[in-house]
Amino acid sequence: QLQLVESGGGLVQPGGSLRLSCAASGFTVEYYAIGWFRQAPGKEREGVSCISGSGGSPNYADSAKGRFTISRDNAKKTVYLQVTSLKPEDTGVYYCAAYYLPWGLCQLTQSPYPYWGQGTQVTVSS
Repeated sequence: QLQLVESGGGLVQPGGSLRLSCAASGFTVEYYAIGWFRQAPGKEREGVSCISGSGGSPNYADSAKGRFTISRDNAKKTVYLQVTSLKPEDTGVYYCAAYYLPWGLCQLTQSPYPYWGQGTQVTVSS
């Protein structure tokens, strides 16, 4: 059974950093792209970053470029999202999701992703 479990969220002050983790199980993770999405209160879920199964061609939303870094360790079946210079508008529930893409440029829209985790809350506030 394919499962994705996010962790690493929390309360952080503006300008702070967090490392979010997405632990995968139940499938051959190196064949799957992993995307990070977030949903702020009262807003639609949006794509933040994604990475192909092989780890090449990471993709970032404009809001994440220069501040967020996605990486993966297929041996540990874990994908990370390092988030830095956090702003209050980064507050939301962060989800990881997966779809079959061993290599190539992954997408930041939700539609390709059939598998989703439960999310981890990130709150940026002083």
